[in-house]
Amino acid sequence: MKNNEDFIIGRHPAVAALRNQEQDINKVFLQNGISKDDETVQTILKLAKGRHLVISNVPKSKLDLMSDHQNHQGVMLAIAAFKYATIDDLFENAAKKNEAPFFVILDNIADPHNLGSILRTADAAGVHGVIIPKHRSVGLTSTVAKTSAGAIERVPVAKVTNLVNTVNDLKDRGVWVFGTDMQGTDYRRWDAEGASALIIGSEGKGISPLLKKQVDEMLTIPMIGNIQSLNASVAAGLLMYQGFNSRHPL
Repeated sequence: MKNNEDFIIGRHPAVAALRNQEQDINKVFLQNGISKDDETVQTILKLAKGRHLVISNVPKSKLDLMSDHQNHQGVMLAIAAFKYATIDDLFENAAKKNEAPFFVILDNIADPHNLGSILRTADAAGVHGVIIPKHRSVGLTSTVAKTSAGAIERVPVAKVTNLVNTVNDLKDRGVWVFGTDMQGTDYRRWDAEGASALIIGSEGKGISPLLKKQVDEMLTIPMIGNIQSLNASVAAGLLMYQGFNSRHPL
């Protein structure tokens, strides 16, 4: 990040950020010639004016450069660096909804698109917070924000120094911790009705050995094809929705 700033890229992520009164937005960038008749653009302008934000009309080439040639859709927001939550914030988020905590822990997820996709699914599946490590992991970036389609504004993310210590803290606070592995209980039998945390490991190495020792139970996704691993965000999506199913039965 430069000058302690980052960017929100794209129309729908911009709307989500503008509606979040806790998000510190410095400036709104609109591409020259963008259609003011577009409903989403009208919403962006209304929200920006309501917050008395500076709106700059700039050429597409500048937005291309600022977004590193991502699909910005003619809209970008300059924001203060993304803020991280605390573990207590995650518990408070669950308490506000009068629900047992449901957390996702990401171990060595380095791809920002995977993190963004996981946040998007976490928001849809009712996850109360995501926990990532300080080192060897992607953090909250503009690419993550874009991929999350606005979920980055609704799902708190805590960054911790040591995942093993954090998992032990969660267990002391009554949370059951589940991991993912090639050998384990069929994920379709998983009951996440109580306070639960799900660990998703990296595609290449899975969950680190020290962290694996702290897990209460391992879950596995059965596969009958030749490929014996799934993209991390796909695996996380399947497991989060099994958690959702058990917490919200028909």
